[in-house]
Amino acid sequence: MPLMDVLEIKELTPLRKKIDALDDQIIDLLGQRLGIIHEVSVIKAQQDIAPVLEDRVIQVRERAVQRAVALGYDADFIRGLYQDLIDYSCHVEQSYKDKNNKALHIQKDQA
Repeated sequence: MPLMDVLEIKELTPLRKKIDALDDQIIDLLGQRLGIIHEVSVIKAQQDIAPVLEDRVIQVRERAVQRAVALGYDADFIRGLYQDLIDYSCHVEQSYKDKNNKALHIQKDQA
C-alpha cells in the first residue's frame, strides 16, 4: 500500500490523535523533570557535590527498568531510554556547575 494511502486511513486518525496527546504529556513531564534537575543542580553546586553520582545513575535507571518489566515492557528499551534521559540530566547538571564555577572565578578575579 502506498504511503499516502496508509496516511489517509480514517481508522488511524483517532489513534494518532491519542498518540499525539500522549506525546504532549510526555514532553510536559520531561519539562517538569528538567525543572527538578535544575533545582538539583543548584543544590549540588552550592554543596560542592559532583554532578554525576554513578550509584544514583544506576539506581534511577534500574528502578525504571524494574517498573517497566513489571508492566510487561522491554527492559533493554527502557534501560536505553533512561540512560539517554539520565545522560542528558547529568549534562545539564555539569553545565550548571561549569557555568557557576566560571562565574565564581570571574567574581574572584574582579575582586
